[in-house]
Amino acid sequence: MTEHKGFTSNFGAIMAAVGSAVGLGNIWRFPYICGQYGGGAFLVVYLCFVFLIGMALMMTEFVIGRRSQHSPVKAFSTLRPDKPGWRFVGLFGIITCFLILSLYLVISGWTLNYVGDTATGALANMDGTMLDQHFSHFSSSAIRPVICLAIFTIMTAAVILGGVQKGIEKVSKILMPILVLLLVVMCVRSLTLPGSMGGVEYLFKPDFSKLGAAGVLAALGQALFSLSVGMGVMVVYGSYIPKDDNLMRTSLWITVCDTLIALMSGLAIFPAVFSCGLEPAGGPGLVFKVLPMVFNSMNPVTGFPTGTVFAVIFFVLLVTAALTSAISLFEAITAWATESLHIRRTPATLVIALCVIAIAAFCSLSLGPLNHIHIAGMPLFDLVDRLTAAYLPPICALLTVLFFGWVMPGADIHDELSNHGTLKTGYYPVLRFLTRYIAPIALLLVLITGIFGN
Repeated sequence: MTEHKGFTSNFGAIMAAVGSAVGLGNIWRFPYICGQYGGGAFLVVYLCFVFLIGMALMMTEFVIGRRSQHSPVKAFSTLRPDKPGWRFVGLFGIITCFLILSLYLVISGWTLNYVGDTATGALANMDGTMLDQHFSHFSSSAIRPVICLAIFTIMTAAVILGGVQKGIEKVSKILMPILVLLLVVMCVRSLTLPGSMGGVEYLFKPDFSKLGAAGVLAALGQALFSLSVGMGVMVVYGSYIPKDDNLMRTSLWITVCDTLIALMSGLAIFPAVFSCGLEPAGGPGLVFKVLPMVFNSMNPVTGFPTGTVFAVIFFVLLVTAALTSAISLFEAITAWATESLHIRRTPATLVIALCVIAIAAFCSLSLGPLNHIHIAGMPLFDLVDRLTAAYLPPICALLTVLFFGWVMPGADIHDELSNHGTLKTGYYPVLRFLTRYIAPIALLLVLITGIFGN
């Protein structure tokens, strides 16, 4: 039996987990919904949810992973061998990872393409209408998006082939500081633009009239999924965390870093948007249509092309965030294949890469040449997006937290959190209450909202 290799340091574990949590959603979704639902009012509610419920769910997955030393499918059956049916929760998580990764690769391929478009100056002289047409033409074409997503998959697979220590941990230690540095550069430039304070007010000025029940539920949903819980990724990473690490402290650091990066993303984007007198948007519309207009406005009539440089920096930032998240999703599937199917890492990685490229290619083509083919009344891209946004993660997270709170022996949980009695765990009764009662109710609310709110 091969040795179960994990991260070599607490810093490596934190960087890898933060990389998993910090993705495209932090950059193009969190700042937008923060401003949409009352800025500082939304932020207060979000922080309460992310540090109470979101972090509790992360600790749940970390404990399951490190206690079992297995990937999700075997983790549940190892911890409760008398209840083998729970292994299907782990399998459900792997399926969720596979679908999310397939969709994620399509969008990540878009960001990779825009690095090239901005670097070559292809977008430099385009107005809003031209940028809209450019994105629509590119995303619906048959060849280029598929090539871009394939290249991005190869980049991700190359890291996975390096293994946990020489691949994931080593790359995360490099990419995450680079991501933070690029964000700092973008924040400084954005905040020094004339009229930028309008964007700061949009993000942080409390307006409780905009919050309402919808805003509270949006904060809850963002808190639950901003930490990459609900798909088994943190179970896998938990199995790699050193046995002497303090899981509470590690989870706290990850939550703080993820939240700070989300806030920095808002400061890097919206002050610049407001400085140019543009309306804030969310999702792909912000990144691929609005922001290129912002960067174009920075270019002087003569002299150094400042806007082009910052456009390249921004899309490199997006590729970095996308890559760290894709690595974690890919690794969760690879860990399952090597452990449950007994396939060596190299062939497992290559087979998974081919499979996700195939599914991602069909998702991409469903936006263009295959748009006429519908499943459940939707193109494949929209179907996978609906499944992975509204249904699968909350179901997986709900089943996981029920296992942790009601099935896994409490003595095992306390022993793992206390590192066999060597650490103080005064927070344990609170965590137990949150994971038994509060988190399941919160996840049910998110699931119901996702089902009936779409």
